[in-house]
Amino acid sequence: MMRIEFTILGEPASKANSREIVERKMRDAWGGIKTRPMSIKSDKARDYERSAMKQIPKSARVALTGPVRVTMRIFYASERPDLDESVVLDCLQSKFQTVKRKGHPDVRKCLREGVYINDRQVRQKFILHGIDRANPRAEIRVEPLQAQQSMLDFDEVPYDVFDVERL
Repeated sequence: MMRIEFTILGEPASKANSREIVERKMRDAWGGIKTRPMSIKSDKARDYERSAMKQIPKSARVALTGPVRVTMRIFYASERPDLDESVVLDCLQSKFQTVKRKGHPDVRKCLREGVYINDRQVRQKFILHGIDRANPRAEIRVEPLQAQQSMLDFDEVPYDVFDVERL
């Protein structure tokens, strides 16, 4: 079975706890400008994303298409941050841009291949929290799963997930 493993250096920002509210200007139906509040990722989360995307090895950018299992150990510099893998999962997906064409259907253009196409493919997550003040990082393993699975029970959880020394 294919297994993709690599490490992203730096401390992941919490996507949930560090969102910012900004005003977005947009035109209404009559051409007037309206503003509406919008929630965006914090500067720290966006900075981490830019750095993380550069660290994903080219050999890991295979754009898996089926369901996947992600095992991750996130090492923080302190006990303060919540365990939050969502920014890391976002970084692992392919990046697309929608190209609008007059009179034709919109086309999605791939700007950057990811480990998988979309983080909705993640069917199993095993996320572990660690502290390393000198070297915060995320150690990541992604494995493809069978397309259809019967009911999962704890007997199907891979034992090596709980082997903290091996990951």
